[in-house]
Amino acid sequence: MEWLILALGFVLLISGAELLVRGAARLATNFGVPALVVGLTVVAFGTSAPELAVSIRSAWAGQAELAVANVVGSNIINVLFILGATAVIAPLIVSQQLIRQDVPIMVIVSLALVAMAWSGSITRWNAILLCVGLVVYMGFLFYQGRKQGKITPDEDVDEILQTPKPLGHNLILVVAGLVLLVVGARWLVDSAVSIASAMGVSEAVVGLTIVAAGTSLPELMTSIIAAIKGERDIAIGNVVGSNILNILSVVGVAGLVSPEPLLAGAQLSRVDLPIMLGVAVLCMPLFFTGAILDRIEGAMFLALYIAYLWYMLAVVQTAAYLPMLKMGILYGLVPVVVLYVAGSLVQDLRRRRAV
Repeated sequence: MEWLILALGFVLLISGAELLVRGAARLATNFGVPALVVGLTVVAFGTSAPELAVSIRSAWAGQAELAVANVVGSNIINVLFILGATAVIAPLIVSQQLIRQDVPIMVIVSLALVAMAWSGSITRWNAILLCVGLVVYMGFLFYQGRKQGKITPDEDVDEILQTPKPLGHNLILVVAGLVLLVVGARWLVDSAVSIASAMGVSEAVVGLTIVAAGTSLPELMTSIIAAIKGERDIAIGNVVGSNILNILSVVGVAGLVSPEPLLAGAQLSRVDLPIMLGVAVLCMPLFFTGAILDRIEGAMFLALYIAYLWYMLAVVQTAAYLPMLKMGILYGLVPVVVLYVAGSLVQDLRRRRAV
């Protein structure tokens, strides 16, 4: 029954986010808000709405570590699984803006979160800093969009705004979306805590795996559909933007509303958060070389995610082979990835010199 409630919670979260985005976007245009602002705020936050709802609910319910674990796990899944699976379907094109601006910002905010959580908790002052960073980031995107003469940032915004609806209809969508998000978050968090208790594992582990995978479904569907349609530059931008917003908005807002500091236990602060940072850093050289994420690199991302899940399972089970698995990952898989990245950088440097 708990697993059924968990699944229903995921369905309500995703449905609620979709209704909220469509209703709020059209509602904003009813009041004369420019399309660019709508795209950079309402629509951009759409894919992070499930994470935000779950983290706020977790913080209020006293599961303060689940709120952080949800974001960390979601960011890891976004890069390793979603980008990996999408790149295997079709090699992904990386825009120059992503290489020069968005990926470095993702690395910086990831590093900030690791530093904040190193003490074992994220205080309200930390949350305020993240929210200030969110305001600065959104303001920068708006300024950049105006400077480049953009009307709408992507086709998704255009599609929503091209079908105007009456004010009452949009209000109903917003209210329905919020209700679904609240109910879905409550069901998901309560069932996840029950499952964690029944399995004898921490809430953080459930948040890093099951909950994070469910709340990342919007990013997964968006990226795969974009790759199938041939919009191979949208998939990466969707994931990188979502990761930035997850840290700045989800952790920031959850930390502000939480009655106590958000928790990051030893496993989360010393292992999972550094892995999230390492995954973000890994994107920089791979995206830089050739401005494309090919199928081999996509398969490498998937292999890293499988290794991460395997390690998490071994930790939960306190498996006897855990030390050997650690050795295999640290002295086998990681060096292979480092050698591949170094080789790609050298090859790219030679190609640029030849040109």
